[in-house]
Amino acid sequence: MRPAAARQGGGRAVLPEADPYRARGGLPAGRAFVTDSPTRSRGRLIRGALRLTSLRLRLVTVFALVALVAAVSVSGIAYWLNRDAVLTRAQNSALKDFSQALGDGAGGLPERASCEMLRDMGTIMTSGNQTYQVVLVDRDGPEGDCVVETDPAAFRLDMVPASLADAVHQERDDTDAPYHLYWQRVEIDGDPYLLGGAQVIDGGPTGYMLTSLIPERDDLNSLAWSLGIATALAVIGSALLAQAAATMVLRPVARLSNAAQRLGEGKLDTRLEERGADELAELSRTFNAAAASLEQRVTDLRAREAASRRFVADMSHELRTPMTAITAVTDVLEEEVDSLDPMIAPAVQLVVSETRRLNSLVENLMEVTRFDAGTAKMVLDDVNIADQVTHCIDARAWLDAVELDADRTITARLDPRRLDVILANLIGNALKHGGGRSVRVSVREEIDPAAGRDDVVVEVADQGPGIPEDVLPHVFDRFYKASASRPRSDGSGLGLSIALENAHLHGGEISAANAPEGGAVFTLRLPREAPGDGDGDGDGGDDGEGNGSRSGDGRGEDGGERNRPGRPDGPGKERDT
Repeated sequence: MRPAAARQGGGRAVLPEADPYRARGGLPAGRAFVTDSPTRSRGRLIRGALRLTSLRLRLVTVFALVALVAAVSVSGIAYWLNRDAVLTRAQNSALKDFSQALGDGAGGLPERASCEMLRDMGTIMTSGNQTYQVVLVDRDGPEGDCVVETDPAAFRLDMVPASLADAVHQERDDTDAPYHLYWQRVEIDGDPYLLGGAQVIDGGPTGYMLTSLIPERDDLNSLAWSLGIATALAVIGSALLAQAAATMVLRPVARLSNAAQRLGEGKLDTRLEERGADELAELSRTFNAAAASLEQRVTDLRAREAASRRFVADMSHELRTPMTAITAVTDVLEEEVDSLDPMIAPAVQLVVSETRRLNSLVENLMEVTRFDAGTAKMVLDDVNIADQVTHCIDARAWLDAVELDADRTITARLDPRRLDVILANLIGNALKHGGGRSVRVSVREEIDPAAGRDDVVVEVADQGPGIPEDVLPHVFDRFYKASASRPRSDGSGLGLSIALENAHLHGGEISAANAPEGGAVFTLRLPREAPGDGDGDGDGGDDGEGNGSRSGDGRGEDGGERNRPGRPDGPGKERDT
């Protein structure tokens, strides 16, 4: 037994211990157990987990937690109030009946009562509708110590705690009532009981009472279950309400997200419906204003870009007629250069060279405008890659400077003219910047069944100093020059850009890198079957001449003539990129 005695009607508590029923959900009494608060690290982890969840889940969680705290608080208060009322009522009723019966029985006894009289008194006290058992003790009777137990199987004297017995027999400084009634709740075989005791007069018999509190415990357990079910229903209801509220709140947010996604996909005419006057409606109006401003700006930029393209295209077309005439005149002058005055011959050579360079720039600009306008087409044919490489270097008299490593059986369905443009640019660049040494061109086939790819790979490697790391990301940019001190070079700065665009037309790619042993390596990767087929545009913007500029000139840097040996420049010449 674990006692928790208290004074009844003026008595004092014997042992202020916590009630034993708290741990098993029965009849709690004494101090409440308070759990430790979460650590800061655990709180940070919880906050981090919440940040990773969706807004809907966070909203529902917050609603459920608020409802849970509120329901638990209300249920706890209701439980403790009802518990106190139920226990106080049962306790007061039992102790009042016992005190009254003990007083009436003791008043009818003689000064020195026999054991038989005490038994009759106990029988009278427990007769009728009483729910308690009684133990009467008289230490000064005519027969010596006398102990009367009305039901020894249920309540015996040895079941009375010593603390309660000491409190009952202790005389107080109170002339009117030197002895008081004391009680405490105990647990017997797992069930709660109320145990009380009192001594009526000095030297008289002492009475102890034991009554069961099982009905009250069962009532409180039923109340606890009811409050628990009510709490669960409140949490579930709050979660459902939070879900409904989240749906109403987040539906405009979802519409805004979808609209932003469509806007990001380029659908600039996307707008949100503006309804109401709340913050979400204001957000919709702000989004619509931003979308309208963006659409207007993009429209203006597109108009300016289209105008710029038209200007370049019109300028290039307008220049073709005078350039044709100028080219014819320069061809005549070049044929007569040996018969001209030695003082005039260098000027004539300069005019011829610059005229060809200008003609190359015009052709490249026309090709670029076709790519930008999306009008560049391909004429596909079955091409033997090794033969195409051989034809490219033979047409430009590069056979002595290029080493070819290729399988003669590799074929692909490509546009031969555009493939020639790509090869001429890559090999011409390698020759110019290869340090005067030979260029290696290798052709191989790569098959990846898992990815469903069957590609032809052409690698062009030189033995030069390589490409500076800060230049590598820009080698395919239009008009890019690696040296700001020499903005003018032999190339136009468009060749590699045009080569890359031609590779993209085939569904391929070109990459540039530096080999570990030194030198630059350009890798052309084309599918065996180029996507689509079309009519040729009749003008490739490149006559297939080699490109000697890292900046990507689509035409040859060897003077522009075919069948003229294209030798790399000396190692001291600055490279254009």
